Amino acid sequence: MPHISTTAKATPDKPAFIMADSGQVVTYSQLDASSNRIAHLFRSLGLKRYDHIALLMENRPEFLEITQGGLRSGVIFTPMSNHLQLEEARYILQNCNAKVFITETKFQAMAKQLLEEIPQLEHCFFVDGDASDKQNWCSALALQATTPIDDECMGIPMLYSSGTTGQPKGVLNKQPFDSIHEIHPSMQALGAVFGMDENMVYLSSAPLYHAAPLHYNMLTLQLGGTSVIMDHFDAERALQCIEQYQVSHSQWVPIMFIRMLKMPETVRSKYDVSSLKMAIHAAAPCPIEIKQQMIDWWGPVITEYYSGSEGNGMTMIDSHNWLTHKGSVGPALVGDIFILDDVGNELPRGETGAVYFGNGNEFEYHGEQEKTANAFNDKGWSTLGDVGYLDDDGFLYLTDRQHFMIISGGVNIYPQEIENLLITHKKVSDVAVFGVANDEFGEEVKAVVQPVEWDTAGDELASELIDWARAQLSHVKVPRSIDFKQELPRGDNGKLYKRILIDEYK
Repeated sequence: MPHISTTAKATPDKPAFIMADSGQVVTYSQLDASSNRIAHLFRSLGLKRYDHIALLMENRPEFLEITQGGLRSGVIFTPMSNHLQLEEARYILQNCNAKVFITETKFQAMAKQLLEEIPQLEHCFFVDGDASDKQNWCSALALQATTPIDDECMGIPMLYSSGTTGQPKGVLNKQPFDSIHEIHPSMQALGAVFGMDENMVYLSSAPLYHAAPLHYNMLTLQLGGTSVIMDHFDAERALQCIEQYQVSHSQWVPIMFIRMLKMPETVRSKYDVSSLKMAIHAAAPCPIEIKQQMIDWWGPVITEYYSGSEGNGMTMIDSHNWLTHKGSVGPALVGDIFILDDVGNELPRGETGAVYFGNGNEFEYHGEQEKTANAFNDKGWSTLGDVGYLDDDGFLYLTDRQHFMIISGGVNIYPQEIENLLITHKKVSDVAVFGVANDEFGEEVKAVVQPVEWDTAGDELASELIDWARAQLSHVKVPRSIDFKQELPRGDNGKLYKRILIDEYK
């Protein structure tokens, strides 16, 4: 099976990836050399197999180089969102027991504090800045060899997925082999389904710290293809990249479709997208009308899947099947789908309930035995927390989300974390957070607050609370608007009946 080292020997000058905005090209021989240096550096720092590192940075060449170095040195690497606030970053670094933290100077103040506060965090490097600084990543790498380390072994990515309480959980998937020349069977099967091979050109338009962009780029490089990496998504620039680089494969979330469709027809029609063989989308439900327009525009190249970082199961649907099952996310590709009622009984076709996967891939939440156990029912089936139904053909339709998870622009947002913060404000007596419809992002965050003093309710307090939350939360989690009620609907047992509030905003 190919590996970047194999491709580097066969076609050393072939682009492994191209940074679309700068035009920088990193060839397979360069990537092979840099990832070897990184593996040597990790060993020189005392990192052994299954030790943890974390990285926090924008889309830049070092990101993929570090992940490749991790993959050939056996470490577990955790990419972190570059929108994290200090408390969120501290929790992840402590939970994954990271020994090395690699970041950019724009996060220097946060990194300095984290290094002081977290005892097991032994080293911190910056991929930019003063080359004479002992924490400069490039200077440290320059001292390392470009040949492979003696004990090459497969590393593992571990991404964090927020739980229903908003507390992030490190999702650790089982690695069934040691050799760096192997591909996980699930990823190998997925690559075959998507027609991915050494001839592909993959457009990556999303942040690399997200699961799908990270895994598809790693798979592209493992297969010997070429990735085109955008610094950030821009609707017209994405179309330019498809034409310029003759992109064959791409991955999107529905908000990207919406923004491209909202461009004037004269702009959209300027670009030739006929090279596209596969446009993959996931992360959030796509409005039927939006998906229909995309198929009309790009042709039947759009394939949707439903899955999560846990990898416990997966559905998939191509354009042809979607056109006869509009709104579906497809039949099971990995695992078996079961729809259960509130007490765990299996429901018949057509009835709505909690979506569970059985007989899928194994996973665990790092350092969280109880959370791992709670993710499974007594039959060993697990859920991603969604609600839906199966039709007579076995196609899954998602209708709701358990625990009121909000999906805004493809990002999962959990209200409890926001509620837990807002309730600590001195002017807040009670609070409920939930999602309301947003034409562009699918949903946006809404908060309803019961103030300590009703006379303070109004625009001034709403602005104060939003600004206060923005200083402590990732910006995607901050409420877009806040309304006020004299009393929230709580039962005698203290339970908040959030559905009553949600129904008022439908």
